[in-house]
Amino acid sequence: MRQSIAHIALVVRDYDEAIAFYVNKLRFELVEDTYQPEQDKRWVVVRPPGDGATSLLLARASNLHQETFIGNQAGGRVFLFLRTDDFQRDHAAMVEAGIKFVREPKQAPYGTVAVFEDLYGNLWDLEQFTGGRD
Repeated sequence: MRQSIAHIALVVRDYDEAIAFYVNKLRFELVEDTYQPEQDKRWVVVRPPGDGATSLLLARASNLHQETFIGNQAGGRVFLFLRTDDFQRDHAAMVEAGIKFVREPKQAPYGTVAVFEDLYGNLWDLEQFTGGRD
């Protein structure tokens, strides 16, 4: 059997502001942006450059209940982990783009890590692993 995670749904307030953040600030690729008239929503998929395996489905909140989870999808914990092959390059580019880091870079037993917020406040790790860790 062969399985993988194709998409992770990320609840957003607005499609276009989310696309602008992920594509322009994090330098993700816009994979698809298709209007679905039968549900009056869009199928918006972005992914980090060089990674064809897992992508984010930017899912606009469609009711008040879903809106309460914008920016808090993991209850205040780090929600997503962005692996890089060059921590210094990507950290510098993210700082230059105005990304807010809430924990500065540090060396850990598994590599280099810093915590940043996306446009809604969800926490992410930016990580460069060492020693064969994935």
